[in-house]
Amino acid sequence: MIPGHANHTSLPRPSSLRLPPGLMRLGMGQLGRRILDPGLPWEAQRRRLDRLTRAWPVPRGTSVAESVLNGVRTEVVAAAGRAHPERTVVHFHGGGYCVGSARMARAWAAHLSAQAACRVVVPEYRLAPEHAHPAALNDARDVINALLSEATPASIVISGDSAGGGLALSLVLVMRDEGAQLPAGCILVSPWLDLGRNRRAVPDLVRRDVLLSPRWLEACAIAYAQPSSWADASVSPLLAAHGGLPPLLIQAGSDDLLAPDAERLAASASAAGVGITYTRWPRMWHDFMLQPGLLAAADSALSQAAWFVETVTGS
Repeated sequence: MIPGHANHTSLPRPSSLRLPPGLMRLGMGQLGRRILDPGLPWEAQRRRLDRLTRAWPVPRGTSVAESVLNGVRTEVVAAAGRAHPERTVVHFHGGGYCVGSARMARAWAAHLSAQAACRVVVPEYRLAPEHAHPAALNDARDVINALLSEATPASIVISGDSAGGGLALSLVLVMRDEGAQLPAGCILVSPWLDLGRNRRAVPDLVRRDVLLSPRWLEACAIAYAQPSSWADASVSPLLAAHGGLPPLLIQAGSDDLLAPDAERLAASASAAGVGITYTRWPRMWHDFMLQPGLLAAADSALSQAAWFVETVTGS
């Protein structure tokens, strides 16, 4: 059982509404232009994103339980009759540390639960600029400490997408540096790992990314942490030493503005002797993996994530 367990909701939704990649790309472009706009107040971006993600489908019979872990609200997503009580994925949602919620990752979490027979805990960590660094990292630590009070590290996989991927890696690095037992593995989906990197340095990649813009990423980075701290490993975990980490699954799309972060981490961690699975999908945009059931490439990425969870936790 998860401490602080509260409300439970069953969500009978369609399991598959496969869409052509071109149509999905157009939709993501609209999301980027109308929601992830640095000219909009953060609260307006959050409201628009919440309205959009309410319509994202999840598999029939998915249950979502609300719980509080060491004071942090979470969603616990489980597929009907599939979630193994001793296999947990803790997933941190994206949104540049400034927008987003557990709802954004709900479809991904539901499909992963169904395929990997796990429960997926998605924390509602505090957002910047109201709660700047290290608030999100402190929340992440509180959640993992609560779970580790009743489960073994070998049964837990830490995961995250976009900024949540950076948060996930930062958390694992903190655990390593403190000499704590590490989770069975870590999944990084389109991770944002270096807040100080010049995203305008590759103009062709800027043009190809339909969702993110350098201006929005810069606004998020400034809201999350002082520029003087962007080189800290707890803010930009790409700049840390990567030896001694658990196995990593790193996923990216070739048309993702953050793809260079994934590639650099894969090279650095591999050179440090870490077990790495790194996959880059051609012509795919940032966070495309969060659309399983809608996009064939996302189904492929989800299947790989399920394989990884089963492998590192023991099938």
